[in-house]
Amino acid sequence: MGRELRQTVFTDEDHQLFRTRLKQSLGVLHDTVTRPSFGLAQPMLGAELEMFLADPDDGLPVARNEEVRLAAADPRLVLEVNRYNLEGNLTPVPLRGTPFTALHQETRDLLGAVAKAALPHGAVPYCSGTLPTLRPGDLTRHNVSAKRRYGLLDDALGRTPRDLHVHVHGEQGCSMRSDSVCAQGAASSWQIHLTVPAADFARFYNAAQLVIAPVLAVCANSPVLLGRLLWDESRIPWYEQSFGTPRAPATDSFERTGFGDGWVRDGVGELMEAACRHRPLMPMCADTPPTEATDHGGPAELEELRLHVGTVWWWNRPVYDPVGDGHLRIEMRALPSGPTPADMAANTALLTGLVLDHATGHEPVVPALPFAQARANFYAAARQGPDATLWWPRASGGPVGRNAHELVRSLLGRAARGLAGAGVTDAEIQRWLGVIEARVASGRSPAHWHRKARRAGACDRDIFRHSLKLASEDVPVHAWTVPGAVN
Repeated sequence: MGRELRQTVFTDEDHQLFRTRLKQSLGVLHDTVTRPSFGLAQPMLGAELEMFLADPDDGLPVARNEEVRLAAADPRLVLEVNRYNLEGNLTPVPLRGTPFTALHQETRDLLGAVAKAALPHGAVPYCSGTLPTLRPGDLTRHNVSAKRRYGLLDDALGRTPRDLHVHVHGEQGCSMRSDSVCAQGAASSWQIHLTVPAADFARFYNAAQLVIAPVLAVCANSPVLLGRLLWDESRIPWYEQSFGTPRAPATDSFERTGFGDGWVRDGVGELMEAACRHRPLMPMCADTPPTEATDHGGPAELEELRLHVGTVWWWNRPVYDPVGDGHLRIEMRALPSGPTPADMAANTALLTGLVLDHATGHEPVVPALPFAQARANFYAAARQGPDATLWWPRASGGPVGRNAHELVRSLLGRAARGLAGAGVTDAEIQRWLGVIEARVASGRSPAHWHRKARRAGACDRDIFRHSLKLASEDVPVHAWTVPGAVN
């Protein structure tokens, strides 16, 4: 969905042809990923960094993303949903040696370039799951970026003005009606891309589904939205409601978004087939039908399938990429942006290490945990952060309830083992998992820091300014002082 669309009006014939192409693509996908040449010899790691543009004094959003992007003249930057959202696509790095240091340095450099370009427009880049100073009026249609695909999404989702009711209830409650997909502009993510071998896709994907809950619990950083204290990661329910449509009236379950419906047993095709059950939103067909190879002998393009999967917003999403000899990735989308480059690098090390260890060890393909409990874990982690109780499998007997804070502490060794097995240096492992260890030892997650600052009497604008200063210094959140409180 990152590309601009060349077609804006779709007929019944377009929809029918697109569905036919999707069905053809599923067969071609199976033949393609089983080719001996398919896949990368070396695992790769990439990331997408979403950010807000905000006024450095009052924290209010600055709707100048196109002007800032043009001033930066950086091909890594693209527009996001609202005119105060930007996204940076970082350069993929080999998963060996010092990959997290490389991502950390590029994140710093990219934010520096955005800050320089944004300065004449009275803005600074701000990385967080939500912008705490947002107001309801900032989430209306007039702020949507000047990209045709966002207006088309509204039309395709069947939205009418004031039709989207978004509500989140935590320590306080927040409810609003939105007139477009622009409500999604309140959410900002740090999305990690991990290439995985096609033959072991189910192992890696299930591992990501299993471990994301404890990782999210200690990384959550968006407890405030529209001035209300909500979930530790309020971005999760907000995003699902902004892009999804209810499965049934009066339910909290949404089509096209969410955690998924079960463990994967048969590989990537199983997930792609599940995605194809959703109604196509952008039925734009390629000039030729899908075939196993291109005219140049490369892997299938599968343009229709790739476009369609980009309109299904699962928290862990499969990605087929035909570049080179082709490869598969898992796009892990659940972690929030921010609060600092150092925290994001550390979060990536923890999540990647745990996925690797659970996928490449002696674990069964399907974890010894009912999927319903894995799903419940995810939302408990988003709601309660380190205080959540998570179901966790054990060597003998059924799953046991574990405190998320203590569970992460016990999993650090497994994360280190997973990274070491991939060829990450010991110094790199110690550096970045050390940030997580210090965060856990301090008991201070990013969301905890924000809640403590609120309870100490700081207003959201003061919290914004304080966090902006510390983030600009790249001080990891476990070392942050709390404005107005005795630390």
